[in-house]
Amino acid sequence: MKSSRMARSKVSVGALALLASLSAGTVSTGASSGRIATLDERIDGSQKVVVAKARSVNASWRENTYGDRVIVSRVLLDVEETLKGPASSNAIWMELEGGTLDGFTLRVSDLPTVVPGKRAVFFLEQNDNGITTPHLRGQGILTLDDNNFVSGSSLRVDDIRNAARARH
Repeated sequence: MKSSRMARSKVSVGALALLASLSAGTVSTGASSGRIATLDERIDGSQKVVVAKARSVNASWRENTYGDRVIVSRVLLDVEETLKGPASSNAIWMELEGGTLDGFTLRVSDLPTVVPGKRAVFFLEQNDNGITTPHLRGQGILTLDDNNFVSGSSLRVDDIRNAARARH
């Protein structure tokens, strides 16, 4: 009887410890990721919004502003539709941190991995050097499934298209 109480007590203490660690992890994850921008904020802050598919991804070593050597991927996007901004061409080069090169893979926590064939809505901006990057980093790439829904949500390309038209 005594050993059964001790076993239940150990299970209860273990469950409480697990719950506490999960809660702490959730708080720190939420605090480090910042606020999630609304769809309207993403559209307004972007210079260009396109529905596109990654045709190719070429990684290279770069030195960032802090002197760190990082992998940067240059992604060629085949544009299917321009939702905001001038429809200048059918292809756009975009750069983002992360990728695989020389047997090393760099995954950046706030950026999705982009591979050839990946289709998404890209909210883009161009920096002073003329380099196109996702607006708001990872919040500027909404991956699409085969039914034109943003992966893991009920948001559709039609919803994004309508929101972009209503704002501009």
